Amino acid sequence: MSNTILIIDDEKDIRSLLAKTLEYEGYDVLTADRAKSGIRLLKEQQIYVVICDVKLPDASGIDLAKEIKELSPETEVICLTAYGNIQDGVQAMKNGAFDYLVKGDDNTKIIPLVSKAEEKSRLQFRIKELENKVNAKYDFDRIIGKSPFILEAIALAKKVAPSDATVLLTGPTGTGKEVFAQAIHSASTRQKQAFVAVNCSAFGKDLLESELFGYKAGAFTGAIKDKKGLFEEANNGTIFLDEIGELNLDLQAKLLRVLESGTFLKLGDTKESKVNVRIIAATNRNLEEESLQEKFREDLFYRLSVFQIKLPALNDRKEDIPILTEHFAAQFASKTGKKINSISHDYTDALKKHSWRGNIRELRNIVERSVILCEGDRLTKAVLPLDFEVNKPGTSYGMFDLKEVEKEHIKKVLEHTKGNKTKTSNLLGIGLTTLYRKLDEYGL
Repeated sequence: MSNTILIIDDEKDIRSLLAKTLEYEGYDVLTADRAKSGIRLLKEQQIYVVICDVKLPDASGIDLAKEIKELSPETEVICLTAYGNIQDGVQAMKNGAFDYLVKGDDNTKIIPLVSKAEEKSRLQFRIKELENKVNAKYDFDRIIGKSPFILEAIALAKKVAPSDATVLLTGPTGTGKEVFAQAIHSASTRQKQAFVAVNCSAFGKDLLESELFGYKAGAFTGAIKDKKGLFEEANNGTIFLDEIGELNLDLQAKLLRVLESGTFLKLGDTKESKVNVRIIAATNRNLEEESLQEKFREDLFYRLSVFQIKLPALNDRKEDIPILTEHFAAQFASKTGKKINSISHDYTDALKKHSWRGNIRELRNIVERSVILCEGDRLTKAVLPLDFEVNKPGTSYGMFDLKEVEKEHIKKVLEHTKGNKTKTSNLLGIGLTTLYRKLDEYGL
């Protein structure tokens, strides 16, 4: 029903008269003569407004208003009474009632009042629907895979999600760390608050500090007014620090202070700011090893790794490639307006034989390219890049040292993006600054 109203009143004549009046106004009306039967109807379907008598045979309408709001916060309640008194009216409003009316006092009031209550309730249900869609978009169902490694990672993430514990996500680039971070946030008590993601490798030291912690007007040339940092934007929510290993030692010290006391200093400020944020960090580096080499603070590493989840490389979960491919194919077919009905065995076999250094991100890009190139409704090996097999173990790449492999990979991605540095850095899963450094290092 599109605009359902529920009337709970033990007086049959009043119940019938009110129901007919509301039906003439275009509402769908349900009726009940007891609180118990009214609650049962409320549990069975979406009801926008409940009009209930204050004196019912099995309950007080004032108390019932509170029960209704606890059961369905979006539903509005209008209390009716034959003998109004201020105390009951005040208590009804405290219990969440939309309004309190005396029967027969002014019959012209009821229709406009129901209209306002229904409008407010409809808006509240719409907000709830949108929130549910947002949460569904980022929940654990978004993580595709049935291999033991990925299922273990999901199980750990689900266990830690309801807590406020700091989480460190580790694993190779392109394994879906941000997807996991969003799912953890979505399943936490902070789900209705902000989720702020920042790639620590995408900024230089000074810019990253101002982005994370903000600054006061006059802190440096060009700082003409105060600016909130990302930690403040994420207050009461979650901040996701991707590529945490890129933080320099000074910023590591500031981050440690946030973890220990929830406080930090903005650039140019003398008074500490306080925040309540949950931190989820991610890295493809071995931070424990780097802490032993004094490249990463040991105390920060132990604070970050309160709960550590290792995400598997795609090469370790190749049994998931077919379902990941189907998922991405459907996604990109929808975006491009194409119809992909099937995927050939030779296409899937080629994907399984490939050595996925770029992990899920690389697979996603390959499937997107395939859908764009596909002229029919079936993905076949013909739409894969000509040099696709080059990444197989034991081929020419295997003869290169690690730096040479990285150089060749960056070169190929650059060719794929036609020299677009921003897109190249995104596909590689590294910051733009890091990409420029590597281009300079390899003379590309």
